[in-house]
Amino acid sequence: MPRVRVRKTSRGQIDLSKYKDAYEEVKTGESLRKAAEKHGLNHCSLLRYIRKRDVSGEQENPDMGYKAHNRVFNEVQERELSKYLIRCADIYFGLPKKEVRKLAYELAIKYNLSRPKTWDDNELAGEEWFRMFMRRNPELSLRTAQATSLSRATSFNKTNVDSFYDNLTIVMDRHKFEPQDIYNADETGITTVQKPDRVVARRGAHQVGSVTSAERGTLVTVAFAANAIGNVIPPFFVFPRVRYQEHFIRDGPVGSAGAANPSGWMQDNTFMHFLDHFKKYTNASMSHKVLLLLDNHSSHVHIDALDFCKNNGIILLSFPPHCSHRLQPLDRSAYGPLKKAVNSACDAWMRSHPGRTMSIYDIPGIVASAMPVALTPSNIQAGFRKTGTYPYNRNLFTELDFAPAFVTDRPNPENTTEPAVVPIQNTSLSQEPVFVTDVPNQENTAEVAIVPVSITNPPEDETPPLSPSLLNYEPSADMVAQPGAISSSLVPRTEQESIIQNPETVTTPPRHNSGINTQKTSPKPSTSVQTTSSSIPAVFSPETIRPFPKAPPRKNNNRGRKTRKSTIYTDTPEKEEIRKEQEIRLKRTRAKQVKKQLDGGKKKHFDGGEKKQFDGGKSKRNTIKGKKKNLQEEVSSEDEEYFCLVCMSPYSESRPGEQWIQCTRCKLWAHEECTESGLSYICQNCDSD
Repeated sequence: MPRVRVRKTSRGQIDLSKYKDAYEEVKTGESLRKAAEKHGLNHCSLLRYIRKRDVSGEQENPDMGYKAHNRVFNEVQERELSKYLIRCADIYFGLPKKEVRKLAYELAIKYNLSRPKTWDDNELAGEEWFRMFMRRNPELSLRTAQATSLSRATSFNKTNVDSFYDNLTIVMDRHKFEPQDIYNADETGITTVQKPDRVVARRGAHQVGSVTSAERGTLVTVAFAANAIGNVIPPFFVFPRVRYQEHFIRDGPVGSAGAANPSGWMQDNTFMHFLDHFKKYTNASMSHKVLLLLDNHSSHVHIDALDFCKNNGIILLSFPPHCSHRLQPLDRSAYGPLKKAVNSACDAWMRSHPGRTMSIYDIPGIVASAMPVALTPSNIQAGFRKTGTYPYNRNLFTELDFAPAFVTDRPNPENTTEPAVVPIQNTSLSQEPVFVTDVPNQENTAEVAIVPVSITNPPEDETPPLSPSLLNYEPSADMVAQPGAISSSLVPRTEQESIIQNPETVTTPPRHNSGINTQKTSPKPSTSVQTTSSSIPAVFSPETIRPFPKAPPRKNNNRGRKTRKSTIYTDTPEKEEIRKEQEIRLKRTRAKQVKKQLDGGKKKHFDGGEKKQFDGGKSKRNTIKGKKKNLQEEVSSEDEEYFCLVCMSPYSESRPGEQWIQCTRCKLWAHEECTESGLSYICQNCDSD
């Protein structure tokens, strides 16, 4: 039989209302065949309907039509499973195909459902079941998930987003910015090794190659700034060189500028050059102020940059940390097309220059050919519109967008208390604790649960939405207070208590080797909470097998690093706070350098007093070279301090024994605690390329 069977008749698809009308006419004296012919029914099917209804006592309509004889889950259960899978995908913990098959088998075991014998042999649902399950639920599909870091998934929550829009409201009301004065600046990395485009090749070939410049490319940072009407200023290049030369950008876009440092990343001095470039093309001044939206990179919040912006009419507003993928206009609509256009331009360059290796000095010319294709006014305007920056729309993001933060929705450590029932004192309410009395239908079963009343507002993270199975489940009054909760968040009782307090007839489907159709439990309530292991939950919910992932309570970690947030950095209080942090950091760095010099001097004195040998003046020359080398190291340590790629904390503020890990591609560093555990680490900037 083919997998997609085409129905050729309409048997089993007739509406039950026709059977009901024909049944009424037969009971009034009409013949069976005439009633069947009048309503377009088969007389044998009508006779079967009449007999079923007479046996049932005319209380409900019997089912008619074809039914699947080997179906494991009914329609309601499959709908609950579908909602559970969608919810898992919404919180970025979606299940792959094999895990769905495992979950189906575990549900069949948990709820004692009839199932094929091959499920028990393989401890897994069959391939055919999964294929038909996906066909019966068209809202589901197999998708390739995009890698999203835990920081991005959990930091994009309603609290952080609301803080950004609050600051944006303050700035817009204060200065009345026009759309041409609202800019977004961001950096992106362009490498000399491109990702090749798709090519036409021989069908069936296992491997199709495309020439690139090298195995590993060299990264050049390019900074763009665009306003809300779609205009973009010439790009600013940062080359991985010690000294910058003007011929580096001779093939770049008209008006572009550049700088150089050994790392090729945006640093404090390099960002000052970019601000000069930005001021030149935006005409920012104290009489014509502009708004600049950017992220919380350490070079952006340096005190010298803040002073420059304050004195030149540039208002700096930062995004919340790890939220630029949803709130930054250039990330939303410009950099994706730009990377594709750059890859296509690199492919064209390799075909035009066979046998040559692409260098970093060819990148400005490639950017010049890719910019008109990607950074169009329509793309840039779409980015400002998709982020709610302009036109202003703070209600743009829905609860579905904040769903990945559900995993870490938890109270703050200072609000977490021991599970205890404490009467709440409130002047506006009664001084006695509030009691919720649970009275089922039976007279001899009543329980009293003390429920704490929430007086203040809930914590910064709102109560996460209930699972799909619990949203459809409506218990009568079996609700108790969750231990240790701050607000009056109520949860259903356990399954055993639900069965005890609501003694209803529970139907137990048989196993595949069982000859009994149904089993009925005793409707009498039990006085003991303990139940047997063969009891079956009354509510079908995949969450009983695999609960949604939930992070443990927050812990106070004294790492000595301040977490950034959305801030108007050009305001005086915030700017002075950054100045104090800079002074403290500078004092610590100098103290470490002095200690290092003192320790080195003692070591040299000890070595010199122990060993004295004439070497023809070579030791003096070696000492001079060593002093020059140490001096260069001290200068480089002052100018180029290493920062974590994730939290932007400097290496000088590390805790004793704190581990750092290096990116295998760009050779930059990050805290091991800030990254995912593994033998190798690739930062997000390199992974996005």
